[in-house]
Amino acid sequence: MQSCHERGFEVGVETNGTRQVPDGIDWICVSPKPRTSLVQTFGHELKLVYPQIEEEMSPSHFTQLDFMHFFIQPMATEKNNEYLQQTLEYCLQNPQWKLSLQTHKIVGVR
Repeated sequence: MQSCHERGFEVGVETNGTRQVPDGIDWICVSPKPRTSLVQTFGHELKLVYPQIEEEMSPSHFTQLDFMHFFIQPMATEKNNEYLQQTLEYCLQNPQWKLSLQTHKIVGVR
């Protein structure tokens, strides 16, 4: 990281949050997964796929964490339109959460 910073680069990381991110990271994005323990409880953005079956993954469980931005993404399945509508409704009812799209899935990149 030091070498990147010395050359004028910023360092960003996306993590599932099961390990603490080392010092020196300029941007931290946490995307928790079901049935894991969240260790990284602060950062710049937190993003969730919505809806999920696991109650522990409900967005309401994450709003008290120390993140600047909260993003919610509709789950990409055969129910794309239904999940997009549910996600939009959630964002409208909970303005702390902003819509984010999994662009790679929309355009078919694996």
